[in-house]
Parts: sequence; structure tokens; C-alpha cells
Amino acid sequence: MATMPVRRTSHRPPIQARHYVAASGHYLATTAALRILAQGGNAIDAGVAAGICLNVLLPDLTSFGGVAPIMVYHRATDELKVITGLGCWGRSASLEVFLEEEQGEIPVGVRRSVVPGAPDAWLTALARYGKLSFAEVVQPAIELCEGGFPVYPSLHRNIAKEADVISRWPSTAAIFLPGGEVPAVGDVLRQPDLARTFRRMIAAERAAAGRGRVAGIEAARDLFYRGDIGKEIAEFITREGGFVSEEDMAEFHVDVEDPVHTSYRGVDVFACGPWCQGPVIPQTLNVLEGFDLRAMGHNSADYVHTVVSALDLAFSDREAYYGDPKFVDVPLDILLSKEYAARQRERIDPARAFGAMPEPGLGRAGATPEGADARVPLQPDTSYVCVVDEEGNAFSATPSDGIGSTPVVPGLGLLCSGRGSQSWLIPEHASSLQPGKRPRLTPNPAIAFRDGRVWMPFGTPGADMQPQSMIQVLLNVLEFGMDIQEAIEQPRFGTFNYPESFWPHTYRPGALMLEARIPPEVAEELRGRGYDVTMWPEWTRITGNVCAIMIDHDRGTLTGGADARAEAYAAGW
Repeated sequence: MATMPVRRTSHRPPIQARHYVAASGHYLATTAALRILAQGGNAIDAGVAAGICLNVLLPDLTSFGGVAPIMVYHRATDELKVITGLGCWGRSASLEVFLEEEQGEIPVGVRRSVVPGAPDAWLTALARYGKLSFAEVVQPAIELCEGGFPVYPSLHRNIAKEADVISRWPSTAAIFLPGGEVPAVGDVLRQPDLARTFRRMIAAERAAAGRGRVAGIEAARDLFYRGDIGKEIAEFITREGGFVSEEDMAEFHVDVEDPVHTSYRGVDVFACGPWCQGPVIPQTLNVLEGFDLRAMGHNSADYVHTVVSALDLAFSDREAYYGDPKFVDVPLDILLSKEYAARQRERIDPARAFGAMPEPGLGRAGATPEGADARVPLQPDTSYVCVVDEEGNAFSATPSDGIGSTPVVPGLGLLCSGRGSQSWLIPEHASSLQPGKRPRLTPNPAIAFRDGRVWMPFGTPGADMQPQSMIQVLLNVLEFGMDIQEAIEQPRFGTFNYPESFWPHTYRPGALMLEARIPPEVAEELRGRGYDVTMWPEWTRITGNVCAIMIDHDRGTLTGGADARAEAYAAGW
């Protein structure tokens, strides 16, 4: 009997394969991952290679000297771990400096620089779970640096938008404003200084190669943090008035830790800890589990209101409690419990928006936010990569930190992470600026398991939209039965009813934004419930650039999806 064709609403097909699949924020990075897999590398080797390529290909959004939180599932050891990939404030940084010398601002430039976390994260993942050398996995990135790649439309737009800031810094302008001009779409962009930095690390690796693969990778890491590269970074940042010293570089190491977790309708969802916004995902899912979302209808007013209300509750807790757990006591056991979610669920009025940010569920910890200038634009932010191989390994990473925040270190071709912009200058705030403390990060990769087996790595860029987009994609699959590509391409919505994570922490009480593919009658009904609704274009990168890979263990197949809102692509074999 012939089967009826299934009506699909996505613009791309899902990518299906038997052996491996990679998906990332740029098609050339995805190609690099496939190249490493074809050479015998595993998902971790390929993910690191693609991630470093993203640092080259998306300099407006990421840097090798930035951040890169990673989640890895390693099949041979059955380990699921988070590699934090986030640096800390230098020991000479203080809240008082910003209050007294910067008039209570965290200005663009080196004063928002923290210790780079990405290099240590990439190398820690590679040494602990990979098969190949640093020289092997970084080779595609070197080729992109030296041979260059064509400037694509969104890179051109972002450089043009940040040109005034970039032009302040000769070291950045020399690379990204050649001849004082914004590179045109199709121009070839080269980054020879970054290639030389990679080659210096390779030379250190090879000098120690006689002691084994891991020792070689550690030697490359030591050159970056304890050797000449670290000294060059610290000297530049200190000379320009920042707070990252040689000692700060030498003492830094990423953490390798267990993820946070919840279950949602039989699916185990693992996220990163409260040093980032990762726990927003399990908190929100716990609240939503008590609603019949499917009966409400996809992207109906009831559905959008319910999801947004659950997000508002989680974001309020994020504002009150999340911070570096080395400095603050984050009550995660309570926040992630089903009992707490049941109490939170009762606070949702099906007919009315919260309006302002609701009170946190355990009582306020810190000052009540005030509305800030809503004209501050939402910032482009971050990229993402995931890989699954035929051994059953899974890799999920969200690299970030672009050239519009802090200058390129002369001669190195990379910046020193500007994530200090995600700290607060309020002493009692959970994410207040303190020496040695990590800012509360937005990037937060995730991996879901089903029936006790790895099922789906997923993630996205998008600042405060990240957990919102990730949750919407997951619900599109679990509640509405969509394939992963269709789930990714569905119109999205976003609440901004909280202080945003980036300085100046703009707060837009009651703000709700909808992609214009959501029907106008839904928007009107939501306005009637008290939301301040703004319509985005039909497709906007502000909602993220989601990638995901689903594993069908019974059939032995992999299915990848990548967002049509930007340059993301999935591919496999």
C-alpha cells in the first residue's frame, strides 16, 4: 500500500547518515568536522576542530581567546561531563575600580577582559577524550587563517555595525578593516597572526611529543597559559589598563564537572551549571511538564503564554540566585526539584502575563531591577557545534566572544575574553564582580538522553534567547512530533522580562517578541493578556542559530538539523 506523503514546513531536509553527523554555525566548520572524522578522529576531535574553525570563521561572534563551554559524552568510559570553558576576573579587578574610575560602567575594551577560557577547554576536551593531536585538529583552522575564506553577508553586516568600535583598536582594525574599509561580501579574509599562534602551539606540542599525545597537548596549553603567549596577552591587557596578569593566566584551569539534570516526559535533559544560564532549561521544563502543551496547539496564544510564563519564573531565579558556585551558594537542589516546580506552576495565571519580572521563588536575593533603556539593541552573540560519531560519542559546545567587545592582542590574532560584560556592579548580586570570580555566562550547550542512551546534543547562540530557543526546539520534537529540521525552523518567540545578561543589563518589563510568521491574531490575544508585544521579521538571527543531532539507536541512524536563520549547516556520512 502506498503511504501518504508527510507535509513538511521546513526549507531544508533533515540530514540523515549512518556513521557520523556534524552540525555547526558555519558550513566550512561543519566540513572541517567531517574531514577530521574521515581521518579517523572521533566526535571530540571533530568538535574541537570545528569549534576552532568557528573561532576563525565567525570573528564577529567568537574568538580562540574567548569562552567555549563544552559538554561531552564519551562512550568508552560512559562519562558525561561539562568542561566549563569560562575564564575568571583577574586578581587586581574590583567592583570599586568600576564604580570610582568608570562611573559605574563596564566599558568596551580591555577592562572587561577576563582570562581566556576557550583554549583550555578545547585542549582539555582533546587530551581527555580525543584521539588526535592538536596539530591534526587545528590544521583546517590554520588553512582558513592563511588561505582565507570569503566574507559572507552576516559577517559583513556585523563588521560594518561594529566598525566604529573596531577602528579604535589598531590591532583589530588591521585585520578586520583592511585599508580602513569594511570587507565586502565575497572578499577573502585572512588572519595570518592567528595562524602563527596556532603554529607556535604546534611547535610546543611537537617538542613534547616523545612523552605521548596527552603530554604534547598539555605542552601546547602551557605555552598559551604559562609560556610566552600568556605573557604577551597579560602584558598587553595590563599595559592597556586591564586586569589579567601573568599570574592570573598561569594559575587558570577550566573545571571538568557533572552537568545539572532533569527529566521531561521520559527524556533526561542535561545542562551546564549555574556559572552560566544552563539551569534555566531544566527549571523551565519542570514547570511545563505539568501542562498539556500539545492540547493547547503549537504556537497558540495559550501555548506561548504558558511557555513564556515558565521562562519568566526561571529567569527571575536566574537573576536572584545564579552565579559562580565557588563564590555563591546556589540552591540548585531546590531549584531543580519537581516539588519546587509544582509550587512555581501554581503562580501562572492562564489569562494574564506577569507584567513585570515575577518575584524569585525562594525570596529576593539582591536589589529589585529597574527598567533600563529599551533602545539598547539586542547583541549578536556566539556560535555552536555538535558532533556524533559511530562509536556513540557526542560533543556539544557553544564558543563565543567577538571582536566588538575587546581588542585583538597585537601579533596573536585573538582577543582576551570580554565576558566581564556579564558581571554586575551590585555587591549583593549573585553575579557581582569579584577578583577571581567567573561572570555568569550565557552560552550553555546541552545533551539529552532517552531510555538511558545518548539521544540529542543541541544548542544555539543568541544571548538570553539561548535557553528559550533550545526549549522551543525540544518541545517541537517531544510534544508535536516534528523532525529535527522542522523543529528548528518553526517560528519562535522570546521573553525579555528580566535584566539581560550583557552590560548594561537592560530590563524590558513585560516585553515579548514574536517572529512574524506567528499569526497576528495570536499577537493580539497576547497583548490582551498584558504582554508588550513586538514583532520580529519572519526569520531573525536574534532567535538563535540552533543545531542538533538526533540518534536512533534502533535503526542505527543519525539525523542532523541546522538553522536556516544564518550560515549553520549539518552534514554527515
